Amino acid sequence: MDPKQLYDVVIIGGGPAGLTAGLYLARAKYRVLIVEKAAFGGQITITDQVVNYPGVLHTSGRELTETMRQQAQSFGAEFLLAEVTGLSLDDTVKTVKTDRGDLSCFGVLWATGAHPRMVGFPGEEAFRGRGVAYCAICDGEFFFLTKYARHVTILIRGKDFSCAPTAADMARSHPKITVLTHTQVQAVEGDSALRLLRYQNTETGQVTEYQPPEGETFGLFVFAGYQPATELLQGLAKLDPQGYVLTDKSQQTSVPGLYAAGDVCQKPLRQVVTAVGDGALAATELEKYAAACQQATGLRPAAPASTPASDIPAAQPSAPAGQSASGGLFPPEMLAQLHTVFGRMASPLVLELTLN
Repeated sequence: MDPKQLYDVVIIGGGPAGLTAGLYLARAKYRVLIVEKAAFGGQITITDQVVNYPGVLHTSGRELTETMRQQAQSFGAEFLLAEVTGLSLDDTVKTVKTDRGDLSCFGVLWATGAHPRMVGFPGEEAFRGRGVAYCAICDGEFFFLTKYARHVTILIRGKDFSCAPTAADMARSHPKITVLTHTQVQAVEGDSALRLLRYQNTETGQVTEYQPPEGETFGLFVFAGYQPATELLQGLAKLDPQGYVLTDKSQQTSVPGLYAAGDVCQKPLRQVVTAVGDGALAATELEKYAAACQQATGLRPAAPASTPASDIPAAQPSAPAGQSASGGLFPPEMLAQLHTVFGRMASPLVLELTLN
């Protein structure tokens, strides 16, 4: 095998756990690739306020994880936007299959996190992405929504909030927020957008229908917990009944060479601070694993090339798919990859694109 086509570790998932592991591995001079199918940063990027990360007084999820990405890149971590479609883990050199080709590596870190659960009310699936969206409400997202909506109504199925009391108190006292407890969504209806919301008070049985003013629409943001993104691990690694990955104290799964970190793991607390801890521990264990594989096979992937942090461009605010925030052709994640590649070239390269 050509060492140029081999990685010490492929990390699947570009959230806090994956980015931290990439930082640690690259800093230890192991060649590491972080594969992400959507946008680097993970679920925390939709959180407007992060105030409980030690050492950081106040930031947003996007800013926090963008700093993590830049740190990992500065030590030589590589990045790829692709969707993982399968794993082959039987041999010393493992294969990670993606929609952009196969990747060869010694170790794999599964850090895909969790995605929002669907509630299951009529119309939810049909209008998903067309009026029905999912966000971390109790992490502060409703305060972000109040910047753009005339009013926000929070429907709680139980008797009260299940989030931190501080956030709950802020929601109750916010002039643009109404809180309805013991309330469940019955259905949503519409045409090209949402036009009707039907919900019921589970104590009184009263059903209410909301319709926006003529010519307007509304959005429904759902938060009913998360489920782990472990579909591809079914039948490969041991999972608990809820689908979370079971790991030992070194973050290794039941499959040698396959580690897991972050919200995808079975654990009592899922926060950014625990995710980065998982990523750091998994990385240090993967260093040992990759070193043993190098010794056994005689194959040594190319060492990562570090880049001064000052030379790494920051990703810009999100923009429509296929377009950068500044109106260009490439989204920020792809630009970061291109800068990494171009930075290693011995001479300048000019790309000329012809748009038909």
